[in-house]
Amino acid sequence: MEGLSVQRDFTVKRMRPGEHVIEGVLFLAAALAIAVVVGILFVVISEAAKFFAEVSFWEFVTATRWTPLFENPSYGIAPLLTGTFMSTLVALSVAVPLGLLVAIYLSEFASARVREVVKPVLELLAGVPTVVYGYFALLFLTPILQSFIPGLPGFNLLSAGIVMGLMIIPYIASLSEDAMRAVPQSLRDGSLAMGTTRLETAFRVVFPAAISGIVGAIILGMSRAVGETMIVAIAGGQLPQIVTSPTQQGATVTAFIAQVALGDIAFGTIEYQSIFAAGLALLVLTLIFNFIAFAMQRRFREAY
Repeated sequence: MEGLSVQRDFTVKRMRPGEHVIEGVLFLAAALAIAVVVGILFVVISEAAKFFAEVSFWEFVTATRWTPLFENPSYGIAPLLTGTFMSTLVALSVAVPLGLLVAIYLSEFASARVREVVKPVLELLAGVPTVVYGYFALLFLTPILQSFIPGLPGFNLLSAGIVMGLMIIPYIASLSEDAMRAVPQSLRDGSLAMGTTRLETAFRVVFPAAISGIVGAIILGMSRAVGETMIVAIAGGQLPQIVTSPTQQGATVTAFIAQVALGDIAFGTIEYQSIFAAGLALLVLTLIFNFIAFAMQRRFREAY
């Protein structure tokens, strides 16, 4: 017995250097992720600072015209932000209810065989190239919408937003379903034992218990919609104007960045640096929304 104890101690000591190596590799991976984020922030902020050295920040946040490529340029970011908000709002209006209904069905009502078929097929939607979604919105969905909405322009944020919503359904549905399946079975059993139906249990017990993960899924879907480029560039148009209705065409921040980054604008010019200012504005707003969502997550987690 004493010999086995000594051998065990020797084995533990011999494994320690390997564990330190693994720990170091994991630390480097985490540090690399942080370094990438810091690098992105440095590039965006440094280039945006050059832009604001020549353009008034007050004009940037208050002007209502965005024409940096025109002969008489104007640098009001509002048109791009309204286009981004409108397309994202339409996308979430489609993706959130459909995604949550799909998640509830897969988690609470679908059999194991149905779940094994439906979930992989659903997740295939996330693998379709976004340029395909863009032409689907432009050539298929827009003509259908025009038959119901007379005067709808060929480029509009409604069709772009609807297709964006279909694209992000897998993100919301899959993550929400994982969150609901993580709810202990004892909560379901206790609810059913008190005489509630499976539907009531799903909406009144499982859904509130998984709300933290569901909010996280919606955050991911919103971030994916805000950062989408090709769908809005193809189907939504590239006209920077103040958007008050999804039936209008409009430009988003990402669509403008893609337009300027094609290579026709000289590097280092104010027109080129405008994409970093627009990107910084979008980054700041996205961070604000994420902080609000994280605060909501914490509040729901404490409540349940």
